[in-house]
Amino acid sequence: MDTPYYKNEGFVLYQSDAIDLLDSMPGDSVDMIFADPPYFLSTGSFTCQSGKRASVKKGDWDMGRGLDHDFAFHLAWIKACKRVLKPNGTIWISGTYHSIYQCGFALQKNGFHILNDIVWFKPNASPNLSCRFFTASHETLLWAKRDKNAKHTFNYDLIKTRDWEGDFLKKEQSQMRSVWAINTPRPGEKRSGRHPAQKPLELLTRIILSCTGEGDLVLDPFTGSSTTGIAAHLHRRKFIGIDREEDYLALSVRRFEALGSRFRK
Repeated sequence: MDTPYYKNEGFVLYQSDAIDLLDSMPGDSVDMIFADPPYFLSTGSFTCQSGKRASVKKGDWDMGRGLDHDFAFHLAWIKACKRVLKPNGTIWISGTYHSIYQCGFALQKNGFHILNDIVWFKPNASPNLSCRFFTASHETLLWAKRDKNAKHTFNYDLIKTRDWEGDFLKKEQSQMRSVWAINTPRPGEKRSGRHPAQKPLELLTRIILSCTGEGDLVLDPFTGSSTTGIAAHLHRRKFIGIDREEDYLALSVRRFEALGSRFRK
């Protein structure tokens, strides 16, 4: 494997192409993967940020190259993820309609067994400035396990009984349903810098607590600002994050080091 870009207290970052790094890792070694791959949205359209019109272009890494090329990319990185997952390991993939259907088909082509699709509803989603279609206020999360017959981890009692503050859809002492109301990242989560596709800490906390145990290894092949890693570290999981962009890795380091040695339950 490559030399880590950063390593501290079980929090490890690599500057690398995701597939290349995954191919260098030992097989059957990862307990859970969270992936937020490019949505290929950077096509010249616009969105709303802080009440103002803004370009949706996030970077060259988010530029699509056509349906067939984009699907081949999803097929390849998901295949690489499957090799490093333990037989009972699971993968989460986040996306919008621009990418999630390709990812779902790629999961099935690679032999994964889909467990759930989760609707992440964003109560504070930005408005639609064009007024030509419905306001986009959710993303879809796919949860799948590597082997259909393996017994995967699902911390049912914890998910059912924990106080998920702010989610008005979760009824007290009732089963967690497949629609989650979670706001986009709070301002404090961007104190160390901004990533154009940053996920809220509450979302990754819920995912990690639902299907991993303390000491498990969590991997994010498109780590960005490493919200996955922050959530993993705060709940005593080990973490590997991969990204090609040094600016995002530097942001990840700043976020991690701002935590100090504190843990939050």
